[in-house]
Amino acid sequence: MQTREAAERFVRVWERGWAGHDVDALLELYAEDCVHRSMPFREPHRGRAELAGYLRRSFAEERVTDVRFSPPLVGPGGVAVAEFRVLATECGEPSTLAGCVFVRFDAAGAAVETRDYWHTVAGGREPTGSLFFL
Repeated sequence: MQTREAAERFVRVWERGWAGHDVDALLELYAEDCVHRSMPFREPHRGRAELAGYLRRSFAEERVTDVRFSPPLVGPGGVAVAEFRVLATECGEPSTLAGCVFVRFDAAGAAVETRDYWHTVAGGREPTGSLFFL
C-alpha cells in the first residue's frame, strides 16, 4: 500500500474511531508489534494489547462531541504526519485537545510506529496558528 493511501485511511478511521470510541477499528490500523508513544516522556505502548489498554483508559471519562484531523502530509520512508483537534467533555467539563501524530507505515499500510504530541485546554476552542486547519 502506498504511504499516502495508508495515511489517508489512518486519519479517516481515527476521526470516526475516536468519535465513537471504537478501539477495535483503531487497532486494525496497527501492526501487531506496533510501538505507540503518547507523549515524549511516557513509556511507549508496545503491541496492540498495550495500545488497546491505553485507548480504553483514555476514552473512559471522555464524551466526544467533534473530532477533526487535517489531511496528512506524507514524507519519505513511509512516514506521515497529521494534526488533530477533539472537542469533548471530561468529568462534565468541556475541553479541547489539539495535537499532531507522526506515523511510520510498513509496506502493507499498517502503522508500525506512532508518536503523538498534544495539549489540552478548558472549553471548546479552535487552535490558533495551525499549519493545516487554516
